[in-house]
Amino acid sequence: MTMILPNETISIETLEHLEQMLSEPTEQVVEMMSRLKGDIILLGVAGKIGPSLARMARRATDLAGVSRRVIGVSRFSSPKEQSALDADGVETIRCDLLDEAAVAQLPDAPNAIYLAGKKFGSSGDCSTTWAMNTWLPGVICRKFRSSRIVAYSTGNVYGATSVAGGGSRESDQVEPIGEYAMSCLGRERIMEYFSRAWHIPMAIIRLFYACEVRYGVLVDLARKVASGEPIDLSVGYFNLIWQGDNNAQTLLALEHVDTPPLVLNLTGPEIVSVREAAQIMGCRLGRKPIFTGTELDTSFIGNTQQARGLFGPPRVSAMQLMDWVLDWVKRDGEYLGKPTHFETRDGKY
Repeated sequence: MTMILPNETISIETLEHLEQMLSEPTEQVVEMMSRLKGDIILLGVAGKIGPSLARMARRATDLAGVSRRVIGVSRFSSPKEQSALDADGVETIRCDLLDEAAVAQLPDAPNAIYLAGKKFGSSGDCSTTWAMNTWLPGVICRKFRSSRIVAYSTGNVYGATSVAGGGSRESDQVEPIGEYAMSCLGRERIMEYFSRAWHIPMAIIRLFYACEVRYGVLVDLARKVASGEPIDLSVGYFNLIWQGDNNAQTLLALEHVDTPPLVLNLTGPEIVSVREAAQIMGCRLGRKPIFTGTELDTSFIGNTQQARGLFGPPRVSAMQLMDWVLDWVKRDGEYLGKPTHFETRDGKY
């Protein structure tokens, strides 16, 4: 089987081309899908990551020659997104996941990927944030207690860590800052409880910034450089992962679930300097970046030694991703209008 590696692509030309790349399964994923038993259900599929993740699951299943339902569940506030997933072979179900009775009616599936959560607007609507991030996981565990579950969390649960130390490790003490990060730790603790109590095999993925050309830390930086908006250096370093690599590793995690849950940092291996990245972008965009503040010796970064040991390195480097983002921004490509607020240190999103 021959696949076009993302690094062989010089430019991402269209939204269709982007979606093809984001959902391109690796050979590892296709091989895993040939071994995996049963259907896959993705809960909260209509967010930034879910659609391309569902499409990768569908494509990898088809390439493996396996008969399997890939089911995407969401409120689907955009009928267009639902129709597009249906057209690509992902079976969609409209459901408000906060409606416990509706969740109980969802089809069973041996493999569940939990993507639902609330981040932005958390400071102004704390009760909904806690309901989404801590109560809902218990509802999902009750419904899918016979499934393998891969659930998204966030690297924010660690708090800031020493840049010189190479990033937070899964064994490090968690020190969440702000209600969003605290509620995400609550999600992890609820899922861990049910994993232990009901012997549900799980993996909890602490994600540090999935990125593609329409959103992500590099997109935020590129747009600030291009517009002359000041760049705050108080969070001076970050790491990130191409969303296509994030999708592949998320699916591969289905074979590594355990009880108590496997906890896994998911990001790229590079620790990227905000200042240096903005300066490179400035040269490429013909604009001198404007900086405010000063770098501190701590940032929200993760060590990915464990993930690399399980899955190998990501296919796409931070520099390759920067090339794609800059090309997209220069061509005034679509922007999702969802800044990451990566520069936030006080946990208020």
